[in-house]
Amino acid sequence: MNAEISAAWDKVQAMINGFITLLPNIVLAIIVFAIFFFVARTIKQVVRRLTRNRRHARNLGMVLGRLAQGATILVGLFISLTIVIPTLRAGDLVQLLGISGVAIGFAFRDILQNFLAGILILLTEPFQIGDQIVFKNFEGTVENIETRATTIRTYDGRRIVIPNSELFTNSVQVNTAFDHRRIEYDVGIGYGDDIDRAKELMLEAIHGVDEVLKDPAPDVLVMELAESSVNIRARWWINPPRHADNLSSRDKVISAIVQKLYVENGIDLPYPTRQILFHDQTEETDGDRTRQREGWPASKSEVPKPRRISDALGKLAQMNSHHGSQALDNTSSTNNNR
Repeated sequence: MNAEISAAWDKVQAMINGFITLLPNIVLAIIVFAIFFFVARTIKQVVRRLTRNRRHARNLGMVLGRLAQGATILVGLFISLTIVIPTLRAGDLVQLLGISGVAIGFAFRDILQNFLAGILILLTEPFQIGDQIVFKNFEGTVENIETRATTIRTYDGRRIVIPNSELFTNSVQVNTAFDHRRIEYDVGIGYGDDIDRAKELMLEAIHGVDEVLKDPAPDVLVMELAESSVNIRARWWINPPRHADNLSSRDKVISAIVQKLYVENGIDLPYPTRQILFHDQTEETDGDRTRQREGWPASKSEVPKPRRISDALGKLAQMNSHHGSQALDNTSSTNNNR
């Protein structure tokens, strides 16, 4: 028993002595790795600073900066390992990275997919930081494009993190991709109102809003004959095309149209209404049925006669009595056969 304890203690002392022997190398390796880490961050910042003022090279600078940072950190890691383990060779490290790279690739497939998608997004630039985008049910301003995910800030102050693979493989609506943006809104007028006059008044109201651009010019178009109104679509352009400017122009244009049409000129803005006609009337005082054309023939001779509830009940009773008599006859004939 004492021999086993002594052997175990000797092993512990050997490990402690080995650690103390390697301690200077470990400290030196940590210092070297820290130096390479800060150098990598400096290289990334320098590359991004050189391309910051160039719009088309901004995202490329972000990609190159991150790749340079990663390569520098890998070199620092290799040098640090060779300081701690002098027998480690570059071929052994490459072989280790090759074997582990396959396993890591299978285990972190989604992460690598997002990384490659982030690189492609930064290179192709479908949108940039500061753009306002719509992705599925999310809408907001792009805050940051990382190699794993893209962060957007919604208009109500929430942060949404979207994986880059989702953005790269699905449709994304970029509202600020161009300088101008067209806004449209449908206004319904009554069927008895003058359409041309209403269109002129709507154009006057739209031109009176400062946010509306003169070129391209706004226009109004009749779009639909709805159930209770004639729908006229107002279209106008704004600059800049951001969400706040969209809401501001929409508020002022709609208010100006209501003021011009309804308040100042008496153009009707009708509520949705529906008319229900009951054609199967039973009283002659309900009107001339030949004039109720919906669903009825045009000829007066083809108009069906009114049906009365009493007649319908009498016919139903007659049918029931007829079926009952047939049942009794069948029963009696069966008994006679027996």
